[in-house]
Amino acid sequence: MDNEKKNPELSIPDFQALIRKMYVEKDIERGVAGTFMWLMEEVGELSTALRSGSKKEQEEEFADVIAWLTTIANVVGVDLNKALIDKYGAGCPGCGKLVCECPDSDKP
Repeated sequence: MDNEKKNPELSIPDFQALIRKMYVEKDIERGVAGTFMWLMEEVGELSTALRSGSKKEQEEEFADVIAWLTTIANVVGVDLNKALIDKYGAGCPGCGKLVCECPDSDKP
């Protein structure tokens, strides 16, 4: 990794910038549709890891899903940190509480 030390903490903005730096040209060329298909493949692999994988396999698949989701955000120009703050920064988007009080019937 170019003699760079791994950072023990990685914020969402830092991660999005890292993914952009590593992959943005390939990602833009592949486009949203192709990138979305990779995300779906990784979601399937996460499903398998959750059913029968080791903790290490589960961690790797969670990381892959987040990376591919971040890739799509980069391609379409969405700032994930802003999106998360806007939607969840003040609590549940449904009831506005820090600990959700929405009835389960309102959720899928």
